[in-house]
Amino acid sequence: MAREWGLGGVILFSRNIEAPEQVAELAYDVQQLASDVPLWVSVDQEGGRVARLRAPFTEWPAMAALGRHGDLGLSARVATALASELAAVGVTLDFAPVLDLHHAGADPVVGDRALSDDPDQAARLAMSFIEALQVAGVAACGKHFPGHGDTRADSHHELPVVEHPPDRFRARDLVPFKAAIAANVASVMSAHVLYPAFDDERPATLSRALISEVLRHEMGHRGLIITDDLEMGAITASHSVSEAAVQAFEAGCDTLLLCGSAIEQHVTAIEALIRAVETGRLSMAAIETAWTRHEDVKARFLTLPPRRPLSGAALSARLGTDAHRALAEELARA
Repeated sequence: MAREWGLGGVILFSRNIEAPEQVAELAYDVQQLASDVPLWVSVDQEGGRVARLRAPFTEWPAMAALGRHGDLGLSARVATALASELAAVGVTLDFAPVLDLHHAGADPVVGDRALSDDPDQAARLAMSFIEALQVAGVAACGKHFPGHGDTRADSHHELPVVEHPPDRFRARDLVPFKAAIAANVASVMSAHVLYPAFDDERPATLSRALISEVLRHEMGHRGLIITDDLEMGAITASHSVSEAAVQAFEAGCDTLLLCGSAIEQHVTAIEALIRAVETGRLSMAAIETAWTRHEDVKARFLTLPPRRPLSGAALSARLGTDAHRALAEELARA
């Protein structure tokens, strides 16, 4: 599929992960599928309950611990250590940090994944984390725009609704995203959440008002805009995956994330995009703009040909080091 369609990248889940050397070889094999532009090898490695890579990788506490500690230096050291271990196995894009604010009483889908309930605190820590992760060679992704923290439902299963007025979003929820953009974050992930103050019909992922007008134009994000998984219940309850793919592109997203294992579903989505261009529903100019954006962002982090992966003692020496475990324990004590 990758050779035929020229995929932009892959995402690894627990089902793809057996051991560090196997992950490193898999990442290297993925890059052999690239022609002119390398592929992302991505993963959700936030810390706490959302971490696909477990021991012998360092197991980090949930990022709420960083918020309780409030130390920008600690945030940068954690991101640097995390990037070192991801890079050692060929992961080039980490879907972190979570930029949603914690809200008491909200659905626990975010909960302790959030850095803080204070927008300024979350913004400072996020900027430090993103800058350090990316200096160490791993692209970051701030999620879930424009803020998933105050939902009362889990978008993995149904469509949440957040009723805050626009001025509240700009004063609170958007603050960490502004900081991420100021830190030149490589990508931002959209939320499958309905925000009637901006669009009373479409969740953020499918909303031009939020993706193009607010995130791209008002806030000035120049990196990639990535959808959350288009196979989640918040989308599939009312849209086919292929129709959602087209609508997400119409909204201004330029990277479509499909996380299921049904390859025919992925092919159907790509074919729907091709038909949308052929019929004029999507313009070639929009496709070319997205392609150029991918080339520009990838040029910051990826190279061809890919380097041979580490193995044996060289790989083991990079994972779960004494220094990294001590850092994780320092963070946990917060």
